[in-house]
Amino acid sequence: MKIISVANQKGGVGKTTTAVNLAAVLASTKRKLLLIDLDSQGNATTASGLKKENTLLGLFEGKNIKEIVVNSNNGYDVIPGGEDLVALEAHIRTEPKKGFIEESLSELKYDFVIVDTPPALNSLTVEALISSVGTLVPLQCEYYSLEGISSLLNTITSLGNRGLSSNKVVGIIRTMVDMRNNLAKSVSDDLEKHFPDLLFNTLIPRNVKLAEAPSHGLSGTKYMPESLGAKAYIALTGEFLRRIEGA
Repeated sequence: MKIISVANQKGGVGKTTTAVNLAAVLASTKRKLLLIDLDSQGNATTASGLKKENTLLGLFEGKNIKEIVVNSNNGYDVIPGGEDLVALEAHIRTEPKKGFIEESLSELKYDFVIVDTPPALNSLTVEALISSVGTLVPLQCEYYSLEGISSLLNTITSLGNRGLSSNKVVGIIRTMVDMRNNLAKSVSDDLEKHFPDLLFNTLIPRNVKLAEAPSHGLSGTKYMPESLGAKAYIALTGEFLRRIEGA
């Protein structure tokens, strides 16, 4: 079982869209998938057509992890997100339990676990990073998006140096791309210079069908598989598998 975090402390970079569509495409390849929504907004949960309930907080209230896993119509299972993750974040900040996500998942059998992290480097995000073998970093092609990436990469390196995690950055994903925009092209060029080994070749375009899909409780790849956005996530998943399974 490989646990993969999708992380970026900046919001609005396509993190949840990436987590949901990656999970859906991986599930379509007959791999057994679990999506964990660690964001109190619960967007990955609603995008999967589910209610915001039974979050990981249940593990600290005496529930077995199997009691909080639910099935989705997208072909993968989900541990939902919701407002009580705010309480969980406070709990683990005051009473740290390093790697509890990985430990809790040990009795489950999945090929991949995709974790949609909060848009912040808080205790929940750090716990996800500790428990993961790899991290995907979605990044919108604008200069503000570049600012936070070094602190995220430094955090992952620091966790490894302290022996807390074997997490490695699997790759950086350029999202909501419109190459007709000069700024997007300029930032994309900068990324290719600074992160040549980490950058995925696949560009995720700004696509209305990807934006519409969550309101139908579906991934973009299920909602409109012929759309440019869906095809991009299918291509990205192929790249991801070559990196993660070839490692």
